[in-house]
Amino acid sequence: MLATDLSTASFSLDQETFDYRTPMKFGGRVVTGVTVVTVTAEVETRGGRRGTGLGSMTMGNAWAWPSERLDSQQTLAAVLRLAERIVSDAQSQSLAGHPLDVCTRLAERRETLVREVVAELDLPESIPPLAVLMAASPLEAALFDGHGKALETSSFQLLGPEALPNDLSVYLGDAFKGLHLDRFVRARPQATMPLYHLVGALDPLREQDVVEPIGDGLPEHLGEWINRDGLSHLKIKLAGDDLDWDVRRVVEVSRTADESRRGADAPFAFSLDYNERCDSEDYVLEMLDRVSAESPRALERVQYIEQPTHRDLAAHPENTMHRVAARLPVVIDESLIDLDSLMLAREQGYSGVALKACKGHAEALLMGAAAQHLKMYLCVQDLTCIGISLLHSASLAAHIPTVAAIESNGRQYSPAGNDAYRERFPGMFDVVDGQVPTARLDGPGLGY
Repeated sequence: MLATDLSTASFSLDQETFDYRTPMKFGGRVVTGVTVVTVTAEVETRGGRRGTGLGSMTMGNAWAWPSERLDSQQTLAAVLRLAERIVSDAQSQSLAGHPLDVCTRLAERRETLVREVVAELDLPESIPPLAVLMAASPLEAALFDGHGKALETSSFQLLGPEALPNDLSVYLGDAFKGLHLDRFVRARPQATMPLYHLVGALDPLREQDVVEPIGDGLPEHLGEWINRDGLSHLKIKLAGDDLDWDVRRVVEVSRTADESRRGADAPFAFSLDYNERCDSEDYVLEMLDRVSAESPRALERVQYIEQPTHRDLAAHPENTMHRVAARLPVVIDESLIDLDSLMLAREQGYSGVALKACKGHAEALLMGAAAQHLKMYLCVQDLTCIGISLLHSASLAAHIPTVAAIESNGRQYSPAGNDAYRERFPGMFDVVDGQVPTARLDGPGLGY
């Protein structure tokens, strides 16, 4: 045991709900608000150092648990109950060790907690792994943050052998023997990073597309967002089952970018997100061909493609991505729940992964290390994160090598959730020149 190890921790959990200023549509679902879970951890190290950590995450149940037998309120209630059980269970356990080891041990107890919640609420189905990771993520962030705060050091600088003696083989298997986590994590965050702005399926692109103005002083359509924030990176939500609409959407987003103050010659970058709606990679390939024929500039702007087909890779081995990956990086998002899923995706042709703080800080660090070691494409995305959860997501992105940009969707859909943090973190929630000043996330703990 090391003096830097955690010895004890106590927790409290709070939740708050925010309405969206405008609905968001993705994967055929429409979301109008979000509940945020925040965990506070009071920790002490073996050396007697104390600190308070915060972990927060938006409970995106529509994304993590798209059930056919339960409605959104039922899945949200189950996720919130599981988050409470995870925290109370952690309170009852011995939490000695580095936060990565503590989180690894706690994760082994989650199956039992899931069964208890399913029985308690009499659910007709179990809570899926992605939703379980999400429910546990505030606790994990609070532990890592508290550990760094107690030691008055960035948590990202406490991942080498002096604080974490185990190499990655302990967590990822013999193929990672001799490799330590700090090799795959920046000690200091990137100074600035471009922001990926979400273009939801319901979002108007131009003034003539605005049917009911919101009138709250924020941009009403994509063109205004680009001009106000100087945006250069756009994440486009697509239908995945309507080829004509998807082609038209990408082309029109590109034309809207051309019409902005940045101009037609500006180096815009796009990502295309299907949220699992495509029936095969043939759909993606045909769409790319049609976009290229109609607007070569639009296709040239596409940097990567995200999760075209069903998240259950094992159940759909026919949905390979070899041909798509030969043209553009194609990443898993919903499919990524552990190392086995990453390796299966790689076998099936995926060339990259999307890391998310909502899957747990420990999981994000380990999957980021594994993907780098395997020379896969890496990006970090949020879950319409607001407040602390956005700061955590941005800090994670800024500390993972090869990640080139971050997401910040909360400022579009739920800006009220950011109000308490705007003055303390200028530029993180109100974007200038399309960039986020991630150098500000260099404080003790997770940087916020």
